[in-house]
Amino acid sequence: MSSTVNGGISFWYAQEGTPAPREPLPGDTTADVCIVGGGYTGLWTAYYLKKAVPFLDITVLEARFCGYGASGRNGGWLYNGIAGRDRYAELHGHEAAVRLQKAMNATVGEVVDVCRDENIDADIHRGGVLEIAHSPAQLTRLKNFHAAELAFGETDRELYGARETAARVRVTGAVGSGWTPHGARLHPVKLVTGLASAVEALGVTVHESTPVTEIRPKHAVTPYGTVRAPYVLRCTEGFTASLAGQRRTWLPMNSSMIATEPLSDAQWESIGWNGFETLGDMAHAYMYAQRTADGRIALGGRGVPYRYGSRTDNDGRTSPATVAALREILIRFFPGLAGVGIAHAWSGVLGVPRDWCAGVTLDRSTGLGWAGGYVGSGVATANLAARTLRDLIQQDSGQSGPTDLTTLPWVGHKVRTWEPEPLRWLGVRTMYAAYRAADRRESTAHSAATDRIAAVADRLSGR
Repeated sequence: MSSTVNGGISFWYAQEGTPAPREPLPGDTTADVCIVGGGYTGLWTAYYLKKAVPFLDITVLEARFCGYGASGRNGGWLYNGIAGRDRYAELHGHEAAVRLQKAMNATVGEVVDVCRDENIDADIHRGGVLEIAHSPAQLTRLKNFHAAELAFGETDRELYGARETAARVRVTGAVGSGWTPHGARLHPVKLVTGLASAVEALGVTVHESTPVTEIRPKHAVTPYGTVRAPYVLRCTEGFTASLAGQRRTWLPMNSSMIATEPLSDAQWESIGWNGFETLGDMAHAYMYAQRTADGRIALGGRGVPYRYGSRTDNDGRTSPATVAALREILIRFFPGLAGVGIAHAWSGVLGVPRDWCAGVTLDRSTGLGWAGGYVGSGVATANLAARTLRDLIQQDSGQSGPTDLTTLPWVGHKVRTWEPEPLRWLGVRTMYAAYRAADRRESTAHSAATDRIAAVADRLSGR
């Protein structure tokens, strides 16, 4: 069994190699739009703005290189989940949340179509999303989730029993599952590097190795100089806390992954998974996985969820205990893989607002905008957010009126900041310890009800 590579940003970069560096900002300059962050949100925003208004002078500033953060480390789930939908239904009414969900459903196809049009080969396979239940309590949650999705207009999803689940993928102990067609597997780095190249080909200026230390109206400040622009857009997701004045805006939640060695034909025959669905479960401390294009399983979960003081990781390095925990999930799902090697382990951060609601904002009085807080659902949501920022800027500059996207309920959403330390660290660590305890209790209980510890954790989280 080969040794596991730990860190090095991600397995996806180990496959593709880090891209050739782009030049840092050469000094003070101006632009029509300055975008801070070279991940999915920033690059999609640059793409759609430049396509809509080709004469715009757009500059993207990236602290390391495009896709260094969550865009180059995620699980490759292009799917229709969006953080905060239920909250938006409470605030704006059910039909407003239905519109948001339908926009997310359509976003999966939008990403696929742009990749085709721009010749971005991101190993996309539209196999949908399959979410597994392992216990009576998980099955109850699955059925409730299924009913809720139907109520929000997703009428094409399906609910399966144990046999139907095994016909798709043979997960040991699965008692049922739910499937939606609104999902696809992809290679995160192939998407972000292809998108960066497409943006540059349109004439967008991209500066890497250029950390922005402060954002203020019409200014993005870096060690190399300041970009002055009527619009400055913050697209920094899990790295937002590193900006001046943003320490408590979003919490950088840690998520970790492993990738196996390629499986043999016999191993795949024993598992099934011929539809290449993205795979998740109904645990409180949930997992997520995909069958990669080169025949591996890439699987993730929360690991160490949060580092004191909103610190981020060191190039993806992951604790041995987290690697062991993720391997335990893999073997619990597929016991026949007990001898398979783990080729790579890595971690990254995602952005979590205090109310766990993703959002998009453009302040017309200052020209400052932002999008994010995706809580782990950013691969598709970043695309919808980018198109929304495009429409908001065009509306603000008088080039268009309100659109279907600018009137979605997540636009302009306001949320309070996170608690100061050590309350932030204690709260998050306690919350995930409670979720894991609830999962353990549910795995051995015969009750179909969600464990009461999880209900306490939900209240603590503010979801």
